[in-house]
Amino acid sequence: MNLFNLPLFTELEQAKTILLSGAGGGFDIFCGLPLYFSLKALGKTVYLANLSFSSLPNDQPRLSPSLLKVTADTPRPRNYFPEQHLAAWFRQQGQETPIYCFENTGFKPLLASYQALVEELSIDTIILVDGGTDSLMRGDEIGLGTPHEDVASIAAVDELAIERKLLVCLGFGIDRYHGVCHAHVLEGIAELIGSGGFLGAFSLLQEMDEVIQYKEASEYVFQAMTEHISIVNSSIISALMGHYGDYHTSTRTKGSKLWINPLMSLYWCFRLPQVAKRIIYLDAMKQTNTYTDIMFLIEGLNRGNNIRKWEDIPV
Repeated sequence: MNLFNLPLFTELEQAKTILLSGAGGGFDIFCGLPLYFSLKALGKTVYLANLSFSSLPNDQPRLSPSLLKVTADTPRPRNYFPEQHLAAWFRQQGQETPIYCFENTGFKPLLASYQALVEELSIDTIILVDGGTDSLMRGDEIGLGTPHEDVASIAAVDELAIERKLLVCLGFGIDRYHGVCHAHVLEGIAELIGSGGFLGAFSLLQEMDEVIQYKEASEYVFQAMTEHISIVNSSIISALMGHYGDYHTSTRTKGSKLWINPLMSLYWCFRLPQVAKRIIYLDAMKQTNTYTDIMFLIEGLNRGNNIRKWEDIPV
């Protein structure tokens, strides 16, 4: 390893068929688009997937009971369908790029869907993508953010028998909107450095071709879904454009205080098994069957007696 080689891409040198998957639902897969374009340019075979908040149509063929291949032609039962709009954007670029959508279930159906997709596409590498950093919460922090889908995804991928399993986070500071203490985020990253689970961090720049495409794809979908503009991705794009502080581009954040900052444009990269090992409720997560099970599990954590208190970052 040397200064001229990013550890993440060194880790991916032997990867042939990669699945980039949004861990936390909603627009998380958009946070992986700069990586997608970069890996494609390197000649890798790359597929896109997302744990979906969309109301997936039931009359379409499934790869598993909770896994649907979404294309630009997939019917939209409701306006909220970022994955279908993203596939439509790819078609406009002359590319037929499906987005494989996992329904928002518990761990066991999600694992079955990942297993089906790994077999269907001969995947040797999975990169989970988190918009924000609440996927790094171990479970006893005062503010967990919204880890329900993130940790279900981490738990499922942790069980898979594939060569490379990674997690990347984009949007440091965004989870302040959901009450996350970023001193605890940095503490978690320090622990992952110590365990050999950290693969470095690197910054995106607005001039990069991959970032230009990411911005174009995101803004295309924002225009198609004006009532559901992604707070996470609009914040990241604001940071990429050089904005700072309480800067708003969406009426969805009106009345709240944002902290747009340059750290939002950094990818933080990790080996997923070490991330999973830190999660104190991982075994309990692996017993869940439904999203309701996960909600009760997280609610129990929030009521625990050993919650670590808030810390300010002393800078």
